[in-house]
Amino acid sequence: MEIKQYQIVRVNLDPLAENESNKTEQCVVVSPNEMNRHLNTVMIAPVLTIPQKYPTRIRIKKANIHGRVALDQIMTIDRNRVTEMIDDCSRASIRKMKSIIREMLVA
Repeated sequence: MEIKQYQIVRVNLDPLAENESNKTEQCVVVSPNEMNRHLNTVMIAPVLTIPQKYPTRIRIKKANIHGRVALDQIMTIDRNRVTEMIDDCSRASIRKMKSIIREMLVA
């Protein structure tokens, strides 16, 4: 299964640690395609259905997905946890995510 950056995917996150988003199955892949092709892990950000606004959470509406991508909860998972490809993020959402990731990690 080819996993691409900024795809919305369904993942199996069980078991979760105490401070991780609980019951989150939909996530956005944030790791670059080069990593996704060559490593056995991918970096994801969970899509939360809680309508909590926060500067590192991007609202997303795509297909039947309505929530916020929690870029403050990026995690690395084994690629075998990805169970389904759902859709690609919109260009506007990708621009916002890139800007926030850059601000969080490169500042």
